[in-house]
Order: sequence, then structure tokens, then C-alpha cells
Amino acid sequence: MKRVLGAHTMERYERTRRFGVYEHNVVPGLFQTADYCAAMLGFWFRFLDAPNDLDAAVAVRMERQRVLYQRGRRIDCVLEEQALRTWFGTADVQLGQLDRLLAVMSLPTVSVGIVPMMTERQAVASAGFWMFDDELVALETPTASVTVERPEEIALYARLFEVLRGPALYGPAARGLVVAAIDAITGGRPSPG
Repeated sequence: MKRVLGAHTMERYERTRRFGVYEHNVVPGLFQTADYCAAMLGFWFRFLDAPNDLDAAVAVRMERQRVLYQRGRRIDCVLEEQALRTWFGTADVQLGQLDRLLAVMSLPTVSVGIVPMMTERQAVASAGFWMFDDELVALETPTASVTVERPEEIALYARLFEVLRGPALYGPAARGLVVAAIDAITGGRPSPG
């Protein structure tokens, strides 16, 4: 199950100076709350009939997040707006996750661009992917973790990342999309918590 739910070790995260992350329907693990992570991964543990080490998998994902606070790193992330509106768990879990995303977006090591739905674009990727410096690209499918290590293929993913980030909104405009997703859940009332 480790292979399916994140084959990349803490050592890989510690060694990486620049992350490039593209996700189309999920908030990336580095930004997830424990509740959101458990709701999302819980499905895969049940679906794949895997040994129930959900608590350990969530703990590992939460431990990886310490890289967010370490100087000398850069996490460049491009999210599709759909990732803000795809729920894992209850409305409260989603609200907590969106609040967490707003907090992460203010970190000096993090840049989050959000591609609005219904916007003109050149491309969309069929799967999310993570770039670890210029050494490795990782994609996760329901049953496998795929790693790309050939320099020419990594360069293609880097080019694709630049194309995908083209229509993304950053700063206050990106935060506005997160707030709009929160408002869609709360009906414009302040979120609990």
C-alpha cells in the first residue's frame, strides 16, 4: 500500500529544493489537513482492500509538511479550481481544508496558482504530477506510483508545467477563488472554526 499512497520517502522531500506540483482534482498532500487526508486515503484503503494502516499513512503525510516551513525551498503549485470544489469527507472537513489552503498560500516558501473553471487554456494534464527538482517526476494512479527519471522526459514535464500555469491566477485573485469555494459551502456565512 505504501507504493499506492505515496512512495516518496521523507528523504526525497528533505533533499528537494524546488517542488513543482500540478493537481486537477485534489488539494496536494503537502497542504492537506489530517481530516481531509484521512477521508481521501480511507476510500483507497477500503477500495483496494489494503491493510488498515490509515493512521500511519496520514501521519507520514503530515510529517512531510514540515518542508513547507524550511528556508531554502520553493513549492510552486498549480491547482485546477475543481480541486477546491471536490469534497473528501463532510462539509466541515472541506471547510477546514480550504481554510488550511488559505493559510499555506501565505507562506513565503509557497506559490499557489489556481486555474479558474471555464477559462481559455492550451492544455490540461490527465493526471496530477509532482516534480522534485530536476531529478524526478512522480504520478500516482490508483494502483501504482509512476516515476519518471529520464532527463528528457523530466524536461517535458517542466515545459508542460509552464503551459499549465499560464492561465492560473495568483495572489488575491487566487485567494478569491478559495473564498468563493468556502462561500459556496457556507452560503456566505463565516465558516466555523
